[in-house]
Amino acid sequence: MITRKTLLSALSAMALGSMTGIGLAPARAAEKSVTFAYQDMTTPIRVLMESGELEKRTGYKVKWVKFGGGGDVIRAMASGNVDIGEAGSSPIAAAASQGLPIKLFWILDDIGDAEQLVARNGTGITAVKDLKGRTVGVPFVSTAHYQLMFALQEAGLGPKDVKVLNMRPPEIAAAWERGDIDAAFIWAPVLTVAKKTGTVIASAGDFARKGKATFDGIVVTDAFLAAHRDFMTTFVRLLAAADAEYAKTGASWTESSPQVAAIAKWTGAAPAEVPAALSAYRFPTLAEQASPRWLGGGAADALKSTAEFLKAQGRVPDLAPNYGAFVTADLVDAALKP
Repeated sequence: MITRKTLLSALSAMALGSMTGIGLAPARAAEKSVTFAYQDMTTPIRVLMESGELEKRTGYKVKWVKFGGGGDVIRAMASGNVDIGEAGSSPIAAAASQGLPIKLFWILDDIGDAEQLVARNGTGITAVKDLKGRTVGVPFVSTAHYQLMFALQEAGLGPKDVKVLNMRPPEIAAAWERGDIDAAFIWAPVLTVAKKTGTVIASAGDFARKGKATFDGIVVTDAFLAAHRDFMTTFVRLLAAADAEYAKTGASWTESSPQVAAIAKWTGAAPAEVPAALSAYRFPTLAEQASPRWLGGGAADALKSTAEFLKAQGRVPDLAPNYGAFVTADLVDAALKP
């Protein structure tokens, strides 16, 4: 079971290769502050961010910083500029393969069909094999990129058969509007826009059923985790509460609801498009987070399988000896206690 979002050799050199043998910058133990890197995925955590409840409950100053993709988040964590961040299983696997001292402590979402390969109407592209000689936009080092690589391989297409461009979501949106790309593998809100003038060719869910599932997770540096464990436990409880509220009242999260307004504000999505984007994901409960499917073993297996695929593609130079060393269920276990 693997679960969202081709590593360039330049990334290994710039972002990950430079980490080998070194640690991250020391956590600011004496300061009650944290920098959190988030992306534009439409998930319940945005409601928590808008509420300010994390700050109220912990007394910490939280700096929320938006990033264009998981690779960017990993680079920022490697430099010591970010303490906690959202990233897909593919960039997390790449980071673990290079020994970045981080821990996956929360499954933000099971991607399912939330990421899709969309071809522009009028291009004649009706299947993955039709991408030969075409141009495709995708954020590199993302789960969508990992899925695209697998799709091309399965269709018998090599790296020289398709022009794959490294684009952040806003760049994909602009390129799609200009007609510069024939297809894109992306998530909402850009996916929603692309589908208005495009046709879905495949989704992450299709590949999940073939053993190539993907997820988004939240990772923390080892240094920050060691110095701020109480904060982290409270954070996990609030994350679980946000997901539980959506599970209970999600039907009322409509275009005019405050929850959707919050998600739209933080992600840049149109309010009318948020409910459908939310429904494409699955959000594991607190108990499910600790289960063998996720932090209890499945996530580590997913990272290992993803890393093996990336290595076979020449995208990471080596594999980590134990991907379980980059996953922890300790915070979820602590949050489960009364």
